[in-house]
Amino acid sequence: MIKRNIYQIVIQALKRQAAVALIGPRQVGKTTLALDVAEERDAVYLDLESMADREKLSNASLFLTHNEDKLVILDEIHRMPEIFQTLRGLIDQGRRKGLKTGRFLILGSASIDLLRQSGETLAGRIEYIDMEPLNVLETGSKNNPDSSKLWVRGGFPDSYLADSDEDSYAYRRNFIRTYLERDVPQFGPRIPAETLERLWIMLAHSQGQCLNASKLAGSLSTSAPTVSNYIDLLADLLLVRRLQPFHANTKKRLVKAPRIYVRDSGITHALLGLSDYNQLSGHPVFGASWEGFVIENLLSAAPPQTKASFYRTSAGAEIDLILELPGSKIWALEIKSGLTPKLTKGFHNALEDIQPNRSFVVYSGKDRYPVTEETEVISLYELAKELGE
Repeated sequence: MIKRNIYQIVIQALKRQAAVALIGPRQVGKTTLALDVAEERDAVYLDLESMADREKLSNASLFLTHNEDKLVILDEIHRMPEIFQTLRGLIDQGRRKGLKTGRFLILGSASIDLLRQSGETLAGRIEYIDMEPLNVLETGSKNNPDSSKLWVRGGFPDSYLADSDEDSYAYRRNFIRTYLERDVPQFGPRIPAETLERLWIMLAHSQGQCLNASKLAGSLSTSAPTVSNYIDLLADLLLVRRLQPFHANTKKRLVKAPRIYVRDSGITHALLGLSDYNQLSGHPVFGASWEGFVIENLLSAAPPQTKASFYRTSAGAEIDLILELPGSKIWALEIKSGLTPKLTKGFHNALEDIQPNRSFVVYSGKDRYPVTEETEVISLYELAKELGE
Protein backbone atom coordinates (compact mmCIF):
# COMPACT_ATOMS: atom_id res chain seq x y z
CA MET A 1 0.00 0.00 0.00
CA ILE A 2 1.49 3.34 -1.09
CA LYS A 3 0.45 6.32 0.99
CA ARG A 4 -0.85 9.08 -1.26
CA ASN A 5 0.35 12.60 -0.54
CA ILE A 6 -3.01 13.99 -1.56
CA TYR A 7 -4.73 12.30 1.40
CA GLN A 8 -4.09 15.17 3.82
CA ILE A 9 -5.16 17.69 1.17
CA VAL A 10 -8.55 15.95 0.95
CA ILE A 11 -8.89 15.87 4.75
CA GLN A 12 -8.17 19.60 5.01
CA ALA A 13 -10.56 20.42 2.17
CA LEU A 14 -13.37 18.54 3.94
CA LYS A 15 -12.76 20.77 6.96
CA ARG A 16 -13.24 23.86 4.80
CA GLN A 17 -16.10 23.01 2.45
CA ALA A 18 -19.40 21.16 2.47
CA ALA A 19 -18.51 19.32 -0.75
CA VAL A 20 -15.16 18.20 -2.14
CA ALA A 21 -14.76 16.87 -5.68
CA LEU A 22 -11.83 14.51 -6.24
CA ILE A 23 -11.10 14.50 -9.97
CA GLY A 24 -8.80 12.03 -11.73
CA PRO A 25 -8.70 9.46 -14.51
CA ARG A 26 -10.22 6.05 -13.96
CA GLN A 27 -8.19 3.58 -11.86
CA VAL A 28 -5.91 6.28 -10.47
CA GLY A 29 -6.83 5.38 -6.87
CA LYS A 30 -9.71 7.73 -6.05
CA THR A 31 -11.95 5.03 -4.57
CA THR A 32 -9.15 3.57 -2.44
CA LEU A 33 -8.35 6.98 -1.03
CA ALA A 34 -12.02 7.78 -0.39
CA LEU A 35 -12.49 4.52 1.51
CA ASP A 36 -9.41 5.37 3.60
CA VAL A 37 -11.05 8.69 4.45
CA ALA A 38 -14.28 6.87 5.30
CA GLU A 39 -12.49 4.65 7.85
CA GLU A 40 -11.70 7.70 9.97
CA ARG A 41 -15.25 9.01 10.19
CA ASP A 42 -18.88 7.97 10.05
CA ALA A 43 -19.45 7.65 6.31
CA VAL A 44 -21.74 6.21 3.65
CA TYR A 45 -20.21 5.05 0.35
CA LEU A 46 -22.29 4.82 -2.83
CA ASP A 47 -20.93 3.54 -6.14
CA LEU A 48 -23.21 5.08 -8.74
CA GLU A 49 -22.16 2.50 -11.33
CA SER A 50 -24.04 0.01 -9.15
CA MET A 51 -27.75 -0.24 -9.91
CA ALA A 52 -28.45 -1.06 -6.27
CA ASP A 53 -26.73 2.10 -5.07
CA ARG A 54 -28.48 4.22 -7.69
CA GLU A 55 -31.78 2.81 -6.45
CA LYS A 56 -30.99 4.12 -2.97
CA LEU A 57 -31.00 7.58 -4.50
CA SER A 58 -34.33 7.21 -6.27
CA ASN A 59 -35.47 9.71 -3.63
CA ALA A 60 -32.10 11.36 -3.21
CA SER A 61 -33.28 14.16 -0.94
CA LEU A 62 -34.83 11.73 1.54
CA PHE A 63 -31.84 9.35 1.59
CA LEU A 64 -29.23 12.09 1.95
CA THR A 65 -31.24 13.96 4.60
CA HIS A 66 -31.43 10.71 6.58
CA ASN A 67 -27.61 10.58 6.46
CA GLU A 68 -26.95 14.28 6.91
CA ASP A 69 -24.75 13.71 9.95
CA LYS A 70 -22.40 11.45 7.92
CA LEU A 71 -19.88 11.97 5.17
CA VAL A 72 -21.55 10.75 1.97
CA ILE A 73 -19.15 9.52 -0.73
CA LEU A 74 -20.59 9.53 -4.24
CA ASP A 75 -18.37 7.55 -6.63
CA GLU A 76 -18.65 7.91 -10.44
CA ILE A 77 -20.87 10.97 -10.08
CA HIS A 78 -21.23 11.33 -13.86
CA ARG A 79 -23.76 8.49 -13.70
CA MET A 80 -26.22 10.81 -11.92
CA PRO A 81 -25.42 14.42 -12.91
CA GLU A 82 -28.97 15.45 -11.98
CA ILE A 83 -28.12 14.97 -8.31
CA PHE A 84 -26.13 18.22 -8.16
CA GLN A 85 -29.29 20.30 -7.85
CA THR A 86 -30.34 18.18 -4.87
CA LEU A 87 -26.92 18.56 -3.25
CA ARG A 88 -27.15 22.34 -3.50
CA GLY A 89 -30.43 22.44 -1.58
CA LEU A 90 -29.18 20.02 1.07
CA ILE A 91 -25.95 21.96 1.59
CA ASP A 92 -27.88 25.20 2.06
CA GLN A 93 -30.32 23.53 4.47
CA GLY A 94 -27.43 22.00 6.39
CA ARG A 95 -25.69 25.34 6.81
CA ARG A 96 -28.77 26.67 8.58
CA LYS A 97 -28.52 23.70 10.96
CA GLY A 98 -24.82 24.22 11.59
CA LEU A 99 -23.71 21.41 9.20
CA LYS A 100 -21.28 23.53 7.23
CA THR A 101 -18.37 21.28 6.22
CA GLY A 102 -17.40 17.72 5.33
CA ARG A 103 -20.74 16.50 4.01
CA PHE A 104 -20.04 15.18 0.51
CA LEU A 105 -16.99 13.67 -1.15
CA ILE A 106 -17.62 13.41 -4.89
CA LEU A 107 -15.45 11.24 -7.15
CA GLY A 108 -15.28 11.79 -10.90
CA SER A 109 -13.30 10.21 -13.72
CA ALA A 110 -13.47 13.20 -16.03
CA SER A 111 -13.76 16.92 -15.92
CA ILE A 112 -16.47 17.36 -18.55
CA ASP A 113 -19.97 16.93 -17.15
CA LEU A 114 -18.77 16.86 -13.57
CA LEU A 115 -17.23 20.32 -13.62
CA ARG A 116 -20.00 21.75 -15.79
CA GLN A 117 -22.79 20.45 -13.59
CA SER A 118 -21.14 21.24 -10.28
CA GLY A 119 -20.03 24.63 -11.52
CA GLU A 120 -23.63 25.52 -12.36
CA THR A 121 -25.14 24.49 -9.05
CA LEU A 122 -22.48 24.26 -6.33
CA ALA A 123 -20.55 27.49 -6.76
CA GLY A 124 -19.14 28.53 -3.39
CA ARG A 125 -20.03 25.16 -1.90
CA ILE A 126 -17.43 22.85 -3.45
CA GLU A 127 -13.64 22.52 -3.63
CA TYR A 128 -11.94 20.70 -6.49
CA ILE A 129 -8.86 18.51 -6.04
CA ASP A 130 -7.02 16.89 -8.94
CA MET A 131 -5.71 13.40 -8.24
CA GLU A 132 -2.77 12.41 -10.39
CA PRO A 133 -1.18 8.98 -10.87
CA LEU A 134 1.62 8.01 -8.49
CA ASN A 135 4.58 10.37 -8.54
CA VAL A 136 8.26 9.99 -7.72
CA LEU A 137 7.80 11.33 -4.17
CA GLU A 138 5.28 8.59 -3.41
CA THR A 139 7.21 5.71 -4.95
CA GLY A 140 10.81 6.75 -4.19
CA SER A 141 12.73 7.77 -1.12
CA LYS A 142 15.78 9.84 -0.31
CA ASN A 143 17.88 6.67 -0.10
CA ASN A 144 16.39 5.10 -3.21
CA PRO A 145 15.04 7.77 -5.56
CA ASP A 146 15.25 5.53 -8.67
CA SER A 147 12.47 6.59 -11.02
CA SER A 148 13.07 4.23 -13.96
CA LYS A 149 10.38 1.74 -12.94
CA LEU A 150 7.83 4.51 -12.50
CA TRP A 151 8.86 6.03 -15.83
CA VAL A 152 8.51 2.77 -17.77
CA ARG A 153 5.28 1.55 -16.13
CA GLY A 154 3.62 4.89 -15.43
CA GLY A 155 1.84 5.96 -12.29
CA PHE A 156 -1.43 4.05 -12.34
CA PRO A 157 -1.18 1.95 -9.17
CA ASP A 158 -2.09 -1.42 -10.70
CA SER A 159 0.45 -0.90 -13.48
CA TYR A 160 3.25 0.28 -11.21
CA LEU A 161 2.67 -2.45 -8.59
CA ALA A 162 2.30 -5.32 -11.09
CA ASP A 163 4.42 -8.42 -10.47
CA SER A 164 6.29 -8.08 -13.76
CA ASP A 165 6.78 -5.76 -16.71
CA GLU A 166 4.67 -8.18 -18.74
CA ASP A 167 1.76 -7.94 -16.31
CA SER A 168 2.10 -4.15 -16.16
CA TYR A 169 2.04 -3.89 -19.95
CA ALA A 170 -1.05 -6.13 -20.17
CA TYR A 171 -2.81 -3.93 -17.60
CA ARG A 172 -2.07 -0.78 -19.62
CA ARG A 173 -3.24 -2.32 -22.88
CA ASN A 174 -6.51 -3.30 -21.19
CA PHE A 175 -6.78 0.21 -19.74
CA ILE A 176 -6.53 1.70 -23.24
CA ARG A 177 -9.13 -0.69 -24.61
CA THR A 178 -11.53 0.07 -21.74
CA TYR A 179 -11.33 3.79 -22.38
CA LEU A 180 -11.84 3.38 -26.12
CA GLU A 181 -14.72 0.92 -25.95
CA ARG A 182 -16.51 1.95 -22.76
CA ASP A 183 -15.53 5.27 -21.23
CA VAL A 184 -15.23 7.50 -24.30
CA PRO A 185 -18.78 6.67 -25.49
CA GLN A 186 -20.07 7.60 -22.00
CA PHE A 187 -18.60 11.08 -21.99
CA GLY A 188 -18.45 12.29 -25.56
CA PRO A 189 -20.20 12.05 -28.91
CA ARG A 190 -19.95 8.78 -30.76
CA ILE A 191 -16.36 8.47 -32.00
CA PRO A 192 -15.10 5.38 -33.84
CA ALA A 193 -12.78 3.60 -31.39
CA GLU A 194 -10.31 2.78 -34.17
CA THR A 195 -10.04 6.45 -35.19
CA LEU A 196 -9.51 7.65 -31.64
CA GLU A 197 -6.91 4.93 -30.99
CA ARG A 198 -4.98 5.98 -34.10
CA LEU A 199 -5.03 9.60 -32.93
CA TRP A 200 -3.91 8.60 -29.44
CA ILE A 201 -0.99 6.62 -30.91
CA MET A 202 -0.07 9.55 -33.16
CA LEU A 203 -0.01 11.85 -30.13
CA ALA A 204 2.27 9.38 -28.34
CA HIS A 205 4.65 9.37 -31.34
CA SER A 206 4.67 13.19 -31.35
CA GLN A 207 5.06 13.51 -27.57
CA GLY A 208 6.11 17.04 -26.63
CA GLN A 209 5.69 18.51 -30.10
CA CYS A 210 3.58 21.54 -30.93
CA LEU A 211 0.05 20.70 -31.94
CA ASN A 212 -0.54 20.65 -35.69
CA ALA A 213 -4.20 19.67 -36.04
CA SER A 214 -4.13 19.96 -39.84
CA LYS A 215 -1.27 17.46 -40.13
CA LEU A 216 -3.00 15.02 -37.79
CA ALA A 217 -6.28 15.48 -39.67
CA GLY A 218 -4.59 14.61 -42.96
CA SER A 219 -3.33 11.33 -41.53
CA LEU A 220 -6.78 10.49 -40.18
CA SER A 221 -8.67 11.62 -43.31
CA THR A 222 -10.77 14.04 -41.33
CA SER A 223 -10.87 17.79 -40.63
CA ALA A 224 -8.69 19.85 -38.31
CA PRO A 225 -11.70 20.98 -36.21
CA THR A 226 -12.70 17.33 -35.75
CA VAL A 227 -9.19 16.43 -34.57
CA SER A 228 -9.26 19.38 -32.17
CA ASN A 229 -12.58 18.12 -30.75
CA TYR A 230 -11.11 14.63 -30.28
CA ILE A 231 -8.10 16.09 -28.45
CA ASP A 232 -10.48 18.18 -26.32
CA LEU A 233 -12.16 14.95 -25.26
CA LEU A 234 -8.87 13.22 -24.40
CA ALA A 235 -7.86 16.30 -22.40
CA ASP A 236 -11.20 16.35 -20.57
CA LEU A 237 -10.72 12.68 -19.74
CA LEU A 238 -7.38 13.72 -18.17
CA LEU A 239 -5.40 11.53 -20.58
CA VAL A 240 -3.70 14.26 -22.61
CA ARG A 241 -2.11 17.55 -21.53
CA ARG A 242 -1.94 20.67 -23.68
CA LEU A 243 1.01 22.68 -22.36
CA GLN A 244 0.39 26.29 -23.32
CA PRO A 245 3.12 28.72 -24.43
CA PHE A 246 4.40 31.27 -21.93
CA HIS A 247 3.11 34.80 -22.46
CA ALA A 248 6.03 37.15 -22.00
CA ASN A 249 6.26 40.89 -22.56
CA THR A 250 9.02 40.63 -25.11
CA LYS A 251 9.34 41.79 -28.68
CA LYS A 252 10.33 38.30 -29.77
CA ARG A 253 8.12 36.22 -32.06
CA LEU A 254 6.77 33.45 -29.84
CA VAL A 255 5.50 30.01 -30.77
CA LYS A 256 1.76 30.11 -30.06
CA ALA A 257 0.65 26.48 -30.57
CA PRO A 258 0.43 24.32 -27.41
CA ARG A 259 2.63 21.28 -26.92
CA ILE A 260 0.81 17.97 -26.58
CA TYR A 261 1.71 15.21 -24.13
CA VAL A 262 0.08 11.88 -23.31
CA ARG A 263 0.03 12.46 -19.57
CA ASP A 264 1.02 9.06 -18.20
CA SER A 265 4.36 7.73 -19.42
CA GLY A 266 3.24 4.11 -19.03
CA ILE A 267 0.24 4.71 -21.30
CA THR A 268 2.55 6.43 -23.80
CA HIS A 269 4.75 3.35 -23.90
CA ALA A 270 1.82 0.94 -24.17
CA LEU A 271 0.39 2.91 -27.10
CA LEU A 272 3.77 2.54 -28.83
CA GLY A 273 4.13 -1.15 -27.98
CA LEU A 274 7.06 -0.64 -25.57
CA SER A 275 6.82 -3.08 -22.67
CA ASP A 276 10.14 -2.56 -20.84
CA TYR A 277 13.11 -0.23 -20.44
CA ASN A 278 15.23 -2.00 -23.07
CA GLN A 279 12.60 -1.42 -25.75
CA LEU A 280 12.12 2.19 -24.62
CA SER A 281 15.84 2.99 -24.62
CA GLY A 282 16.16 2.25 -28.33
CA HIS A 283 13.03 4.11 -29.42
CA PRO A 284 12.98 7.66 -30.87
CA VAL A 285 10.46 8.74 -28.20
CA PHE A 286 12.97 8.10 -25.39
CA GLY A 287 13.86 11.75 -24.73
CA ALA A 288 10.36 13.12 -25.27
CA SER A 289 8.92 10.44 -22.99
CA TRP A 290 11.32 11.48 -20.20
CA GLU A 291 10.33 15.11 -20.76
CA GLY A 292 6.62 14.34 -20.39
CA PHE A 293 7.30 12.14 -17.35
CA VAL A 294 9.24 14.92 -15.62
CA ILE A 295 6.55 17.51 -16.37
CA GLU A 296 3.74 15.37 -14.92
CA ASN A 297 5.73 14.52 -11.78
CA LEU A 298 6.68 18.12 -11.10
CA LEU A 299 3.14 19.39 -11.63
CA SER A 300 1.86 16.68 -9.31
CA ALA A 301 4.27 17.87 -6.61
CA ALA A 302 3.87 21.61 -7.22
CA PRO A 303 1.74 23.84 -4.96
CA PRO A 304 -1.91 24.45 -5.94
CA GLN A 305 -2.47 27.30 -8.41
CA THR A 306 0.92 26.71 -10.05
CA LYS A 307 0.78 27.61 -13.76
CA ALA A 308 2.81 25.61 -16.27
CA SER A 309 3.93 26.60 -19.75
CA PHE A 310 6.86 26.41 -22.17
CA TYR A 311 8.83 29.13 -23.94
CA ARG A 312 10.01 29.13 -27.53
CA THR A 313 10.77 31.90 -29.99
CA SER A 314 11.09 31.71 -33.75
CA ALA A 315 14.83 32.41 -33.29
CA GLY A 316 15.27 29.20 -31.25
CA ALA A 317 15.31 30.46 -27.65
CA GLU A 318 13.60 27.70 -25.70
CA ILE A 319 12.75 26.48 -22.20
CA ASP A 320 10.97 23.13 -21.75
CA LEU A 321 8.95 24.05 -18.68
CA ILE A 322 8.17 27.30 -16.89
CA LEU A 323 6.49 27.14 -13.50
CA GLU A 324 4.75 30.26 -12.24
CA LEU A 325 4.53 29.57 -8.51
CA PRO A 326 2.39 31.30 -5.88
CA GLY A 327 4.04 34.54 -4.83
CA SER A 328 4.92 35.55 -8.41
CA LYS A 329 8.00 33.33 -8.52
CA ILE A 330 9.10 31.90 -11.85
CA TRP A 331 11.21 28.75 -12.19
CA ALA A 332 12.67 27.80 -15.57
CA LEU A 333 13.44 24.14 -16.22
CA GLU A 334 15.38 22.42 -18.97
CA ILE A 335 14.77 18.65 -19.15
CA LYS A 336 17.50 16.23 -20.26
CA SER A 337 17.33 12.43 -20.35
CA GLY A 338 21.08 11.79 -20.22
CA LEU A 339 23.60 11.68 -17.35
CA THR A 340 25.79 14.49 -18.72
CA PRO A 341 23.39 17.33 -19.55
CA LYS A 342 24.67 20.17 -21.70
CA LEU A 343 22.96 23.54 -21.99
CA THR A 344 22.23 25.03 -25.40
CA LYS A 345 22.52 28.60 -26.56
CA GLY A 346 18.73 28.66 -26.92
CA PHE A 347 18.31 27.98 -23.18
CA HIS A 348 20.69 30.81 -22.21
CA ASN A 349 18.90 33.20 -24.58
CA ALA A 350 15.54 32.23 -23.12
CA LEU A 351 16.80 32.89 -19.58
CA GLU A 352 17.81 36.39 -20.67
CA ASP A 353 14.30 36.95 -22.07
CA ILE A 354 12.37 35.67 -19.05
CA GLN A 355 14.68 36.48 -16.11
CA PRO A 356 13.34 33.68 -13.85
CA ASN A 357 13.90 33.59 -10.10
CA ARG A 358 15.57 30.18 -10.36
CA SER A 359 16.60 27.86 -13.19
CA PHE A 360 17.33 24.14 -13.23
CA VAL A 361 18.35 21.31 -15.52
CA VAL A 362 16.40 18.18 -14.57
CA TYR A 363 18.24 15.03 -15.60
CA SER A 364 18.15 11.28 -14.96
CA GLY A 365 21.14 11.25 -12.61
CA LYS A 366 21.18 11.65 -8.82
CA ASP A 367 23.82 14.30 -8.13
CA ARG A 368 23.09 17.99 -7.66
CA TYR A 369 25.58 20.63 -8.74
CA PRO A 370 25.74 24.12 -10.29
CA VAL A 371 26.36 24.28 -14.03
CA THR A 372 26.42 28.09 -14.21
CA GLU A 373 26.08 30.85 -11.63
CA GLU A 374 22.31 30.89 -12.24
CA THR A 375 21.49 27.26 -13.06
CA GLU A 376 21.66 24.00 -11.11
CA VAL A 377 21.63 20.43 -12.39
CA ILE A 378 19.23 18.42 -10.23
CA SER A 379 17.48 15.05 -10.13
CA LEU A 380 13.74 14.73 -10.64
CA TYR A 381 13.27 13.44 -7.09
CA GLU A 382 15.12 16.34 -5.48
CA LEU A 383 13.32 18.99 -7.50
CA ALA A 384 9.92 17.40 -6.86
CA LYS A 385 10.75 17.32 -3.15
CA GLU A 386 11.73 21.00 -3.20
CA LEU A 387 8.49 21.92 -4.99
CA GLY A 388 6.48 19.86 -2.52
CA GLU A 389 8.05 21.64 0.41
